[in-house]
Amino acid sequence: MGKSHFYQLTVTWTGNQGTGTSGYRAYSRDHIIEAPGKPIIPGSADPSFRGDPSRYNPEEQFLASLSSCHMLWYLHLCSDAKITVVSYKDQAEGKMEETADGGGRFTEVILKPVIQILQKDRLDEARHLHERANALCFIANSVNFPVLHEGRVL
Repeated sequence: MGKSHFYQLTVTWTGNQGTGTSGYRAYSRDHIIEAPGKPIIPGSADPSFRGDPSRYNPEEQFLASLSSCHMLWYLHLCSDAKITVVSYKDQAEGKMEETADGGGRFTEVILKPVIQILQKDRLDEARHLHERANALCFIANSVNFPVLHEGRVL
């Protein structure tokens, strides 16, 4: 077995409006996410669940984890292959389905990166590196739904 890695952060609820969770509408879903030496991430619930739309919700953070993990692997693989990436921008999308009991789960994520490389004669090779990045991505390997790719390499 390979190396183990351990991650730790602190999530603190900041939404007590004086009466705690005495009623469904009596509290805010606001919270902060902290890790030592890093900026605080303001979190809340999705606005559909009484959250603050100006803060990141867990679903967006989850989608960002999949997108950034894939990007970091892709950049690594391109670097190893001597393919020079000069820009990478992903407009990822995720689909979450609610269940009758109020829960739910993601059913798919589509990563849609637009990538520019210097070596135009290696576009096909650069496109195929997405498959390998997906196979190596720690986060994609931890989910039970498809992580699809509609990347464009220019």
